[in-house]
Amino acid sequence: MNSPAIAKVFQQLFAHQTCSRRIRTSSVPRSITAHRRKYHGNSSEETYMDDGSMQSNWQQRTAFFPPDKLKDFERYPTTDANALRKRKERPRRVKMLMRDFIEDSLYNPNYGYFPQQAVIFNPGEPFDFNSLPDEATFQKVLGERYTEFEDTLDEHSPSDTRQLWHTPTELFRPHYGEAIAQYLVTNYKLLHHPFHDLVIYELGAGNGTLMMNILDFIRDCYPEVYDRTKFKVIEISPALVTLQTAQLNANAESRGHKDHVEIINQSIFSWDNYIASPCYFLSLEVFDNFAHDSIRYDPITEQPLQGSVLIDKAGDFYEFYSQDIDPVASRFLRVRYEAVSKPFDHPVSESRWKRSIKARLPFAANLTVPEFIPTRLMQFFDILQSYFPQHHLVASDFNALPDAIPGFNAPVVQTRYQRRVVPVTTPLVHQGYFDILFPTDFSVMEDIYRAMTGRLSRVSSHEDFLRRWSDVEATQCKNGVSPMLTWYKNASVLTTV
Repeated sequence: MNSPAIAKVFQQLFAHQTCSRRIRTSSVPRSITAHRRKYHGNSSEETYMDDGSMQSNWQQRTAFFPPDKLKDFERYPTTDANALRKRKERPRRVKMLMRDFIEDSLYNPNYGYFPQQAVIFNPGEPFDFNSLPDEATFQKVLGERYTEFEDTLDEHSPSDTRQLWHTPTELFRPHYGEAIAQYLVTNYKLLHHPFHDLVIYELGAGNGTLMMNILDFIRDCYPEVYDRTKFKVIEISPALVTLQTAQLNANAESRGHKDHVEIINQSIFSWDNYIASPCYFLSLEVFDNFAHDSIRYDPITEQPLQGSVLIDKAGDFYEFYSQDIDPVASRFLRVRYEAVSKPFDHPVSESRWKRSIKARLPFAANLTVPEFIPTRLMQFFDILQSYFPQHHLVASDFNALPDAIPGFNAPVVQTRYQRRVVPVTTPLVHQGYFDILFPTDFSVMEDIYRAMTGRLSRVSSHEDFLRRWSDVEATQCKNGVSPMLTWYKNASVLTTV
């Protein structure tokens, strides 16, 4: 990761392009406007020339004609993220759905972003907000601690490509976790005490900081509830499991929680244990890294086409679209159509006559921009409904993201190089070195959540939730401003009621 070769890759990372094509179920292929991206120097690659039988009236309407990969698409095997989990090297000569490419990039145990690259920032001692003059000072002190943290890491393991990021749990420790804890205890005492234990599941617990803050707060403020509290972490990353275990063993105070904690090293999508009793399910900044499918539409007929990714023998990526929609994506489109009651933006929400005119303009693409649909999030709701029927969900995530790539519900795709964030314009990136994070349309997903689980819910802004459940004064600077409330304005909280 720290070799000169890798550094050279990142220096050249953004000098090339990615290709997308349209595939039909019939023998006549169709193509769309696209680009090609390479992540290494010049290399030989397979190039095929089509004969006349492969031509159509839907040729790419740009001056950019990448090598044709249709024959590769026909002969390369189809794989998926589950099949790639045991691979130690990134695949070549395969094709897969976009959601599998994203899942593999983020979660492959051997080269994925979260298991191998992601480092969660730890600011050290909690910030004394009451002693800081204002929010600008907090930001300055935070920047200094970021530098100190990374300098310390570089002393032991220098890296130009360290993928360092932070969470509100770490920045506003312990107040953020205590707000979650207050919400949990209040609702538990209202709904389930004394007939059931307080059972908390956390999906993706990071460093384990939220877990520790919640347990500390319940132990200190509600000892009668603490005696009946069980905290279960569901964590896919073995490295983070090690960090979470270390948190529990850090000192005598934290070791006192060991009898209340269980850390389960497993993907939530392989969960098969039925939990009949009431429980609380925490999913904080998890939705944004769930894999999405890419859908484009014919602007005239409104027919959806699903995106797949082809990886050739040189490791280059090509995006293809097919009229064959797989059952998962097809189900999402059906559920959304039936469940969502309010209008929402999507590529064919514009009037048909406007789309028809635009499609006939010179150099117009023959498909819409992509829409990224949260199929993995739908499957997460399936897990909740099937195995946690009495759950209470607490989910917080981004409702909008700046610097997203083109498209509807499109992600931000970014990496860090020499301590600078480097955004790119495609999800087809070197697997494991880029964060791919999506916004959540809470208006749409709340309706889908209700339809799939049968549970009632409420969506509130991040600020409103914290204003109600946190000790706001503890996070106020001397000028009365609380960074915990003013930061994360683009986040929402979904709770089961």
